[in-house]
Amino acid sequence: MTPVFDCCFSHADDMMPLPEARRKIAETVKPIAQTTSLPLRQCVGKILAEDIISPRNVPPHDNSAMDGYALRFADLNPHGETKLPVTARIAAGHPMDRPLNPGETFRIFTGAAMPQGADTVVMQENACEKDGVVTFAQGCAAKQGANRRKAGEDIQTGDVVLKKGRKLRAADIGVCASIGKTDLNVYVPLKIAVFSTGDEIRDPGQDLEDGCIYDINRYTVMSMLDSMGFEVTDLGILPDDLTTITNALKHAAQDHDILFTSGGVSMGEEDHVKSAVKTLGKIDFWRIAIKPGRPIALGDIAGKPFIGLPGNPVATLVTFMMIARPMIAGFAGRSDIQSRSYKVAAAFELDHKGGRYEWQRAYLKDTPYGPVVELFHTTGSGVLTSMVKTDGLVEIPDHVHKIETGDLVDFIPYSEVNQ
Repeated sequence: MTPVFDCCFSHADDMMPLPEARRKIAETVKPIAQTTSLPLRQCVGKILAEDIISPRNVPPHDNSAMDGYALRFADLNPHGETKLPVTARIAAGHPMDRPLNPGETFRIFTGAAMPQGADTVVMQENACEKDGVVTFAQGCAAKQGANRRKAGEDIQTGDVVLKKGRKLRAADIGVCASIGKTDLNVYVPLKIAVFSTGDEIRDPGQDLEDGCIYDINRYTVMSMLDSMGFEVTDLGILPDDLTTITNALKHAAQDHDILFTSGGVSMGEEDHVKSAVKTLGKIDFWRIAIKPGRPIALGDIAGKPFIGLPGNPVATLVTFMMIARPMIAGFAGRSDIQSRSYKVAAAFELDHKGGRYEWQRAYLKDTPYGPVVELFHTTGSGVLTSMVKTDGLVEIPDHVHKIETGDLVDFIPYSEVNQ
């Protein structure tokens, strides 16, 4: 199989600027997920594998936007009351079989097809009906065509209503239903295997001997992948043994799309994960000018991508959100691989060394003038509670050296990088 990570991902002697890394991801990472056709009700949360082009207008015919009376605007007296006979009743789903004649009105209900000859609907609140005659006050309709929805007002035949690569939401399913779609071509969720290595790592619930720690990163990574809609396999904790790690990776590559780990991958000569991946395929280290983070391991095992992130808990989460997530989203078929940021006023001052992009944990504060963003009090990569107590990340570009209170900064909510 052709390696997923080609030479453009190989590390260079110099640190790679983040904008270049993002450009490489956008240009190089392509969908590896298979496609399938699913009934419409099963498609929410899936990634669309085709453009959806409407075969019809929505609404399919002119219809009333209100309960009221359909009439000709020309029949309304601009200088006083108007009285018209009510000669028919039109409910939604029961179109009128004759046109509206001058000098009469039809009682009409929301969603009912407009009768030929009528161009305006007067709301029932602006009318008084008695003994088959309705009285309209002067100025009851603001203009000709009031309260009338035109055919194709929402969607016209031939419109691209949804584009390939979109992660489908409830409203998207509703739009597809409105044009009569019964099933959609979507990408099959990727199968991703996640593992940790280390003789000192224990699963929660196990006894914690001296010198051991509980596995944090595997659980956070698996949860991030779950939130993105992937099928995640927990390979557990692999011991520091080259043969065991090699066999586990070889087996996992046979029935998974991506292999993922955090920690236990370094540029040193004694790392077992690095040696195992090199035995089965290849591995490179992508050195990006970012903080937190260090070289990210990108490998290939039998044509299946291997991704290894830094070991510190905060560095794992941040590099997952900012680097690994766009890659995996691209492999899954998504088009919106980069997270959006929002300009928010800083409630802090900061001196920045520059030369690399930095992400600072931050939380939002409400003020009478709108929200502002405040930095968390620590920047330590091992303080995972900082990710719990904050709302997102402030992205500081490599060319910025000073932030003053009130400056607009780029704020990335966690909600943008957790789906």
